[in-house]
Amino acid sequence: MNFAEKDLLLYAVTDRRWLKNSTLLQQCEQALKGGATMIQLREKDLDPEQFAAEAVQIKTLCHQYGVPFIVNDNVAVALKADADGIHVGQSDMEADDVRALIGRDRILGVSAETVEQAVLAEQRGADYLGVGAVFHTGSKADAEDVSYETLKAICQAVKIPVIAIGGITKDNVTQLSGSGICGIAVISAIFAEDNICQATEKLKALTAKMVAA
Repeated sequence: MNFAEKDLLLYAVTDRRWLKNSTLLQQCEQALKGGATMIQLREKDLDPEQFAAEAVQIKTLCHQYGVPFIVNDNVAVALKADADGIHVGQSDMEADDVRALIGRDRILGVSAETVEQAVLAEQRGADYLGVGAVFHTGSKADAEDVSYETLKAICQAVKIPVIAIGGITKDNVTQLSGSGICGIAVISAIFAEDNICQATEKLKALTAKMVAA
């Protein structure tokens, strides 16, 4: 699947802690109906077989909506499910090692918290950067807060697209205006909401306005 900067506008990251009475597939469909532009499957505790089976299901759904599908961290699962790409953190494999395994045609996202990490990730083959946490978040216990100034400096230091991650909600997303990012990645701002489709629609509209500002 072709990848463009616009695909990063509203990047939904799954978390089964918010499942309530629905399945992950149902939640992803609601996010896609609401206009999510990319979906990342993030599973820290599933065994590889289950993870891969789930990845295939969600990838198929994403492609029905014309949206790229990304796997978090697990290169083997990404390849097995024929995902559109993979996202890795600073404590995972080096970006150039991941690129060697996934080839040139898949999307490679890398997390960064500093200008140095961002520049290095770009040099090592990243297609986009996820920078954060830009606000305090409960989703990642080890996430350091990244200041607005650092976020802006990263956007200015690299040529690849940058999205902000961490603690972003409909109430604070406009605070990121003027930073240079092309979109946001969220978990609870979509998946913890009772009406996922509606929450996604609202957040997408606010994000588009913020990016254009």
